[in-house]
Amino acid sequence: MKKEHVLHCQFSAWYPLFRSLTIKSVILPLPQNVKDYLLDDGTLVVSGREDPPTHSQPDSDDEAEEIQWSDDENTATLTAPEFPEFTTKVQEAINSLGGSVFPKLNWSAPRDAYWIAMNSSLKCKTLSDIFLLFKSSDFITHDFTQPFIHCTDDSPDPCIEYELVLRKWCELIPGAEFRCFVKENKLIGISQRDYTQYYDHISKQKEEICRCIQDFFKKHIQYKFLDEDFVFDIYRDSRGKVWLIDFNPFGEVTDSLLFTWEELISGRNLKGDFSEGDALEQDSPAFRCTNSEVTVQPSPYLSYRLPKDFVDLSTGEDAHKLIDFLKLKRNQQEDD
Repeated sequence: MKKEHVLHCQFSAWYPLFRSLTIKSVILPLPQNVKDYLLDDGTLVVSGREDPPTHSQPDSDDEAEEIQWSDDENTATLTAPEFPEFTTKVQEAINSLGGSVFPKLNWSAPRDAYWIAMNSSLKCKTLSDIFLLFKSSDFITHDFTQPFIHCTDDSPDPCIEYELVLRKWCELIPGAEFRCFVKENKLIGISQRDYTQYYDHISKQKEEICRCIQDFFKKHIQYKFLDEDFVFDIYRDSRGKVWLIDFNPFGEVTDSLLFTWEELISGRNLKGDFSEGDALEQDSPAFRCTNSEVTVQPSPYLSYRLPKDFVDLSTGEDAHKLIDFLKLKRNQQEDD
């Protein structure tokens, strides 16, 4: 995977080419001061609120005395920076898209931060909704700080013009989303997107779903994207119509879901036990889905609700933290 492959998967790079196949969207340049605010590690103070909170008057002199701490000259009051011009542009774009949007940056959406929103969703109606998700998301931080982390070329990092992408909000059923892997302009693999859950209709309709996606790929995507190796996500609605959702680089930076990248890159053992004998054609892509409720897993985004130290301890990924934790427990036992 090279840096140019990552650049070609930016939303603004592919959206003009495939506008008719995907969800209506608006792209806004992200001002540098907004980027700086989103990357600020300070206390989370959300900017962009249209209605500032109001404070009721104290009912008594005693209560007034209790809240006088805010007048102390040494007390620092946290206030969010305001971006009036950008706020106006964003609200106009949201209104033009029906009043609710799905936000993302050049590549990523803040899927890991949905839990912090009041509605536990990525559905946004104001800039403050977007800022809350973006400032809480590791995926967004990755876009800003490490967009070329898995690239193999040693050339200088290209200059990136960051953009806020607002997509018209649509209620998408997770069981209708699929990720498609393309190598040398050939569709080699299709994976259920929400692989943590079992969907009965996918198991029953896998051949039909596979043919439908193949037809969509050959008619609309093959030889039209900027690279010959890439990943694209689709949504198949209740009528069987396929919608393009996103493009991703063909490499480790992209989640391979029910495949491994070793399988996808080498091409070996792709179909394995997942093909249905003669039911699928020899040149058809490998199709993988969760086959039973026994294999259902928790959402991979749940770990983002916990402090990273907790996650490292539970997975054993950081040996030093685990050793320190065990030493602490031993000392506590000795003290007892």
